Amino acid sequence: MDLSGRKAVVTGGTKGIGRAIARALIAAGLDVIISARHVEDIERTVSELNELGPGRALGVECDVRDESQVQELFAHAATALGGVDILVNNAGIGIFGPVEATSGEDFRALIETNVCGVFYCCHAAIPLMKRRGGGYIINISSLAGANAHAKMAAYNASKFALNGFSEALMQEVRHDGIKVSYIMPGSVNTEFGGDEPTAEKSWQLQPNDIAQVVMDLLRYPQRGLPSRVEIRPSQPPKK
Repeated sequence: MDLSGRKAVVTGGTKGIGRAIARALIAAGLDVIISARHVEDIERTVSELNELGPGRALGVECDVRDESQVQELFAHAATALGGVDILVNNAGIGIFGPVEATSGEDFRALIETNVCGVFYCCHAAIPLMKRRGGGYIINISSLAGANAHAKMAAYNASKFALNGFSEALMQEVRHDGIKVSYIMPGSVNTEFGGDEPTAEKSWQLQPNDIAQVVMDLLRYPQRGLPSRVEIRPSQPPKK
């Protein structure tokens, strides 16, 4: 994809992987709308991104679990940016524990954020992409979308579902000039799931590593589609 003049939306764009992706897009000259649930985080991140340049950053408060808020997000993108060429569905949550200790509320929150939120965003973005002749949707999944683990059943369910959704959508919109890929990172040194980034976890992937994959996908020759990318730490601790 030729990135000049392109417009992007990155959900969950104020922290970790999402912020790194937004930074990479801004540095490449794209105009980017980031969304998140907390206004203070959005304002701070937009200010930081606009100091980086050369692209322009805008922010919109949006909980992707709420379809009406998602519709408002993309309506704003259509007005403020003139459309959407790239959507990075990064917003996600992690809640872990045995099934018997997982509340129905927590399970619904996982599914509504990690699956329904992606659906809402794709549903709103695809018509905008078609009007601009195509686009690229990149969904941030997890290796947990292919590898089940005890005490991760709810999270596994959300990411397995996201992977299946991504693969079906890829086949559905490819002839509209819209590419769909999903990235499945292993351990990333972020605050995700209640963890905190630490020097002791330097063996883990860094957010910039995932941002690099996103940029590589966007720059990949048009005739090819790496629809699924697995990325994991190259030297995790020996067990």
